[in-house]
Amino acid sequence: KKKTTLVTSRIYAFSHIIPFLSDDRLSLAEFTLICRALFRNNKGHIYLIPPSNLEEIFAVFDKNQDGYIDRDEFTFCWNSWIKTIVRPMNAFLVVDVQNDFISGSLNISNCAAQQNGIEVIDPINKLIDTVEFDAVFYSLDWHPADHVSFIDNIKQRPIHPTSPLNADNAAVYDTVIFAGPPPMKQRLWPRHCVQDTWGSELHKDLKIIDNSVKVYKGTNPEVDSYSVFWDNKKLSDTSLFSQLKQKGITDVYVCGLAYDVCVGATVLDSLSAGYRTILIDDCCRGVDIQDIESTKEGILSNHGVIVQSNEVKAMVEGRDRRPELGFKLAMELKNAENESKRGRRIV
Repeated sequence: KKKTTLVTSRIYAFSHIIPFLSDDRLSLAEFTLICRALFRNNKGHIYLIPPSNLEEIFAVFDKNQDGYIDRDEFTFCWNSWIKTIVRPMNAFLVVDVQNDFISGSLNISNCAAQQNGIEVIDPINKLIDTVEFDAVFYSLDWHPADHVSFIDNIKQRPIHPTSPLNADNAAVYDTVIFAGPPPMKQRLWPRHCVQDTWGSELHKDLKIIDNSVKVYKGTNPEVDSYSVFWDNKKLSDTSLFSQLKQKGITDVYVCGLAYDVCVGATVLDSLSAGYRTILIDDCCRGVDIQDIESTKEGILSNHGVIVQSNEVKAMVEGRDRRPELGFKLAMELKNAENESKRGRRIV
């Protein structure tokens, strides 16, 4: 009830800043004023939007391309864009905070970046305690004992002739090409997160809230699965897609282990699936510094946002509204419209 009242009052407040002219249409300049009021942080700071992005967003709602957004076009803009920006539906996705990655067989503090996975637990717990997410998910690597990614299983499958390494000279963290079919690149890891073992359990200090959902991945022995959405070959998805759709989620906040492997793959798949996606930087730890930086670049170039945990509460509550997420949503609306037009042409 409290959240509903907050949402209603915030949307009502925005309804009074719409500068309609007597001819019931908005120019790009007037639309820009709306965006200046819309995209602000919780302290009133205005986020500046590049003019080219503003023009692209405006064009999404100027459906008849007459240079104005009329009342009908604005109704679509209001219902499909502004309401989501002001009151997003938020999911918190905690990726693979499991024993093996923190103090077990694949302890990431032993990897190149030497980052300690246990450091993500306190900030994640604080978010769980202080932020009212609409849904919370925990993912778990959940491998069978004969999984393809385990280096000690390397001789169970034939190596493709094009592989730079073979079963005799490959070492942990190397990449080989298995014969398939089809041929498949595979990075080799220590045995980890084997189903129903201590190493596969979520860390005992991580808070698990009621009504949260656990998502299991990497269950197919022949295909690795970094992303919480898909396996690495995009052969099968997890339950996450249907759960997010069922709950009406618009925004996905992602964190956990490891930054440049499962977290990064999950963020990119979330963006590809059309979700406004936010990576929580200080709630992640990774394997390789260079790969972590490449992960960040990939997220930002795909219209994702990277924040610190102390910025999340205001964003979830709709008080800190980022233009990158507004642009992402507008482009998704544009893509949906284009798909609809193609479908009508086919029919």
